[in-house]
Amino acid sequence: MTPAGQLAAAIDLLAEIEVDPRPADAVANHFFRTRRFIGGGDRRQVSTLVWGVLRARRHLGWWLNHFEAPETPRLLLAVQALFTGMTPHKIAMAFTSGRYGPPAVTPEEMAVLDKFAGRTLEHPNMPEAVKHEIPDWILPKLRAQFGPTLEAEMTALGGPATLDLRINALKTTREAAMLALAREGLPAQPTPFSPWGLRLAGRQSVTQGKSFQDGLVEIQDEGSQLIALLVDAQPGMRVVDFCAGAGGKTLAIAMTMGNKGHIVACDVSAPRLDGAIKRLRRAGVHNVESHLLAAGDKWVKRQEQKFDRVLVDAPCTGTGTWRRNPDARLRLREDDLNELIAKQAAILDHAQKLTKPGGKLIYATCSLLNDENEAQVEAFLAKYPTYRQLPIEAPEELRGPHLRLSPRRHNTDGFFAAVLERLA
Repeated sequence: MTPAGQLAAAIDLLAEIEVDPRPADAVANHFFRTRRFIGGGDRRQVSTLVWGVLRARRHLGWWLNHFEAPETPRLLLAVQALFTGMTPHKIAMAFTSGRYGPPAVTPEEMAVLDKFAGRTLEHPNMPEAVKHEIPDWILPKLRAQFGPTLEAEMTALGGPATLDLRINALKTTREAAMLALAREGLPAQPTPFSPWGLRLAGRQSVTQGKSFQDGLVEIQDEGSQLIALLVDAQPGMRVVDFCAGAGGKTLAIAMTMGNKGHIVACDVSAPRLDGAIKRLRRAGVHNVESHLLAAGDKWVKRQEQKFDRVLVDAPCTGTGTWRRNPDARLRLREDDLNELIAKQAAILDHAQKLTKPGGKLIYATCSLLNDENEAQVEAFLAKYPTYRQLPIEAPEELRGPHLRLSPRRHNTDGFFAAVLERLA
C-alpha cells in the first residue's frame, strides 16, 4: 500500500473504533480479516497511526474543541500528524484524493490545521484528567492511590506495552526457547521477575513462528505470569481457575504442576473456554478439564472444599492494561466500576466455597483501583473469618502483604493479587 492508502485505511479503522462498542483490538482484528489485501507491514503501519490517536485521544479532542472543530477521524489523524512533526502542507499532500487515498483536505479542514501552527500537544489550560488521558471521574481515585507519583504512573500507563512471552516448561527451558526464537529473528531477554518470562523488543510477529506453533512459548505479560506463580500449584494438587477466560493462567498453572494433578478451568463464556482448549492442546497440557458456569449450576455446591488452590482472576475495569487498550479508558464509566465491584464480591462468595481447609484462594485483578483490590479483600475477610491473608513471599523484590504491580515501577501491566488461606 502507498502511504496515502495506509492513511485511508487508518481513517476507516478509526471511524469503526469510534462507533463500535467492542474493544479496539477486536475491531481492528475484524477490520483486517475482511481486508486480506492489507499485508502485515501495512497492518502494522495502519495500527501505529490509529493507536497513536487512541493514546492521545483526549488531548486531540480537547484541541479540536478548543478551535470549535469536529472530532472526525480525518482531523484526529491529521492533528496527530501535526504534533508528530508533519506540516499542514505535507498532511494535505497525504490526502491525495486518488484511487486509494483519502479525499482531499477541504478548505474548512485546512483552516483548522493552520490554527495549530507552533502548537504543542500539551497546553497549560488542559484539565488534569485530559493531561493524563483518563476519565474525569477516575482522577480522584488514582490520585488517592498514587499521590505524588500520579503523573509518572500515568505517563508510563500511556506508553507502549512490552511484548512478553512465557516459556512452556513442559516442553523447553528458558535458554532453549531464547535460542529457538533467535533462529526466527526474534532476540529475547529474560524478564526480571518471572522465572519463565522472555521479553521482545518492539512489536514483533510471534504467533506464526515455529516456537509459538510448537507450543514452546505463549504470549503473556510478566505480571500475569506472576499471578500464576503466586498460585504455587504443585504436582498432584486439585486446582480451579474460576475465571479462566482464554486460559492463559490455566496454562501456566498446568506447567507448574508438571501435568500432574487436576485443574478445572471455569468460565461463563463457552467461546472463551473453547479457545482455551485449543491453547492447552498446543502446549501439550492434559490435566485440565473445562466447566461452563451457568445460572442454576450446582457444580460449586458439589465441589465444596475439594480444591487445594482456587484462583479468582476477577473481571475488573482493566485499568492496569491501558497501555495495551488505550481506547478502554475512554469507554469506562463510573457505573461500570460499581457493577464490577458487586460482581467481584459475588464471585468471591461462590469461589471461596471450593477451597478446602489449609488451601489457598488467590484473588487477582488487572486493576489499579483500591475499590477492586485492597477494599475488596478487606470486605471479604470481614465476611469470612475462616480466611486469613498471607504475605507475598516471592519474588523477593515484590514481597509485602499483597502483590501490586504497575507499568512505571515494574514495566508490567498493572496487577493486584492477594493470597488468602482457609483455616477451617
